[in-house]
Amino acid sequence: MDRNSLMFDTSAPGPAGVVADVSPLTRRLIAPNPGAFTFSGTCSYLVGRRRVAIIDPGPAIPAHVEALLRAVSGQELVAILVTHTHRDHSPAAAILREKTGAPILGCGPYVPRSNGIAAGSGLDASHDFVYAPDRALNDGELVRVGEVSIEAVATPGHTANHLCFALHEEGVVFTGDHVMAWSTTVVAPPDGSMRDYMESIEKLRRRADVLLWPGHGGPVREPQRYLRAIAHHRRQREAAILQRLDEGDETIPQMVARIYEGVNPRLHGAAALTILAHMEDLIARGAVEPKGPVDILQGRFVKVV
Repeated sequence: MDRNSLMFDTSAPGPAGVVADVSPLTRRLIAPNPGAFTFSGTCSYLVGRRRVAIIDPGPAIPAHVEALLRAVSGQELVAILVTHTHRDHSPAAAILREKTGAPILGCGPYVPRSNGIAAGSGLDASHDFVYAPDRALNDGELVRVGEVSIEAVATPGHTANHLCFALHEEGVVFTGDHVMAWSTTVVAPPDGSMRDYMESIEKLRRRADVLLWPGHGGPVREPQRYLRAIAHHRRQREAAILQRLDEGDETIPQMVARIYEGVNPRLHGAAALTILAHMEDLIARGAVEPKGPVDILQGRFVKVV
């Protein structure tokens, strides 16, 4: 989204459909689903060598599923791990389970939030409604994959059910859509929560990982510095929203036009959702009051003096 306060790496991590060795224990396969919100495509990761796990199998694109199956041929697929239930991350899991017998582990199924935010907007359409894990992992739970250990790290915010996966042996975290090097993360109510997202960023900041492997784009090579910059960026965005309220803006479209001036109009919808997520948090903290329904288009807001 906003590329003014963060240094993004917008170089493509590699071609789709090619299995690349990115570390001694990890290979990456990029799905052929490039787009405004998926960058060059969803990154599926294969962790381990003789016994392996697939992290984020991605969309149910036949060529991608076949490429994953070829990549694990001759090895034992012991687990299919899913960070969250957006349709560019989880649908291939059920196909792989059917073809290999490997269990689906990771985030829980999508559960709609009934908090009234953006009610009836259809914002849940991006979720995989049929996703059904064999076991939902709890925060801190370990999955053994041969000689390596993968830890589930609960990171709600982008979605309510979002998990990251920490590979202990390499000191890295597979971050799904929670942290990416090429762009900021969309936090879209009602399922997304800015308060949860910020708390999850702080949770990763308390860790000592040396590298982050996102669900889209290349790695984050200085995690603590980058996470600090993300937190600062979000605080700047909040300050910009409060300033717009001070200057008389009342609606989210008014704020998008000023705060995201110069940004590709195709991304204004996601920008509006980000502002809505900040509004939800500011209202909960008593810094802003809604003047009617909390809504992207018709909602009006006022700063609490």
